[in-house]
Amino acid sequence: MHAHFTQGIHVIQGWVRLRSWLPSGVRGRAVWCGCLATTLLWSQSAPPALAQQPQQRPREETSAPKDSSPPKTVKMAKVATAPLERTTVALGSLAAFDQATVSVKVPGRLHSIAVDLGTLVRRGQTIAQIDQQDYQLRVQQADAAVAQARVRLGLPPTGINDQINLEQTSAVRQARVLSDESRANRDRLATLIEQGVIPRVQLDTAEASYKVTLSRLEDAREEIYNRQAILVQRRSDLDITRQQLADTVIQAPFDGAIQEKRASTGEFLGAGAPLATIVRMDPLRLRAEVPEREAARVHVGQTVRVTTEGDPRVYSGRIARLSPTITPQNRMLIAEAEVTNREGTLRPGTFARAEIVTDERSMSLTVPTKAIVTFAGVDKVLTVKEGKIVEKTITTRRRTAEWTEVTEGLAAGDSVVTEPGNLQSGQAVAVAE
Repeated sequence: MHAHFTQGIHVIQGWVRLRSWLPSGVRGRAVWCGCLATTLLWSQSAPPALAQQPQQRPREETSAPKDSSPPKTVKMAKVATAPLERTTVALGSLAAFDQATVSVKVPGRLHSIAVDLGTLVRRGQTIAQIDQQDYQLRVQQADAAVAQARVRLGLPPTGINDQINLEQTSAVRQARVLSDESRANRDRLATLIEQGVIPRVQLDTAEASYKVTLSRLEDAREEIYNRQAILVQRRSDLDITRQQLADTVIQAPFDGAIQEKRASTGEFLGAGAPLATIVRMDPLRLRAEVPEREAARVHVGQTVRVTTEGDPRVYSGRIARLSPTITPQNRMLIAEAEVTNREGTLRPGTFARAEIVTDERSMSLTVPTKAIVTFAGVDKVLTVKEGKIVEKTITTRRRTAEWTEVTEGLAAGDSVVTEPGNLQSGQAVAVAE
């Protein structure tokens, strides 16, 4: 065998020397032919025993021992029936219970504004003030006009009592004196006429004078009435100017928060110009859409539990108003609830999920929460039938840490595996006593 190996080496060396004398285009083919010839030579001269060796020893088959482990023991729990609330889920948005744009009532330059975005205000709290100087001067002017009217009625300039005795006023007293004098003169002349001392014409003149004085007495009384009316008018003007002065102070109409500030100090604002927008934060108004199939079970006064995204707390409220119609576009009933928000953590405009309690003592099926397996949004429980695991798809509603309400998939008295773990459908198990 060594001689054959040496002969092969010599053949390869000869082909290498021949390659150096050949053109470059055929050198590769020459080397390939030399290797082929050497291989053929080796195969023909190999010992028969080496050529006839088997290619692969057949693998000895070993039989694996069969699994003889006992079935896994599982604990079971029966589906219980318990009196639970029956609820209807509705989605909606929170809105401010009241929203008002506070405006100025009298024109003027804005002297100060004490609120800004998010400021909490109480009812009656001052939020802004108009410059008061002009309105203070108007009050003084109207006060002087009242004093003048009181003096013309014979009253002191100051005071709040405007009652007078009409017959004791100076104008009426003067007119009455003239009337009494004219009447006395007429009576005296009438006596003289009866005695034939004076002519009749003088009595006629005295009679006419007496009638004139009576008319002047009535005029005096009417003048007093007119002065009383002027005093009432001056009082009204004074009250108006005082009200205008008071209106320069703008107050919050209700408890709430400032949603938007719409004016700044120094601006001249006309009557009705907006200052700020206030929203009432407690309670809030929830407008939710109830599916048509659940509309018949929703009534005014029912309890509502409200939750929002990112807030684990549950807020309570009550159904306050129901729409009289079903919306044709989406077949929904619009329900409004008043939600308590004493801490101010809820905000108008937030998307909310509402659970409306339609029946407070409805009998429902419950299973332990830990017995439920959820995969890809599908809830399942495991039951045992003929010693093997069987999966059942269920529909759930309310869920707590201990129990979950089941609406479909189980019946009262069924048993479920309390700790499913890694159990698979069809796996053999033993039920613990």
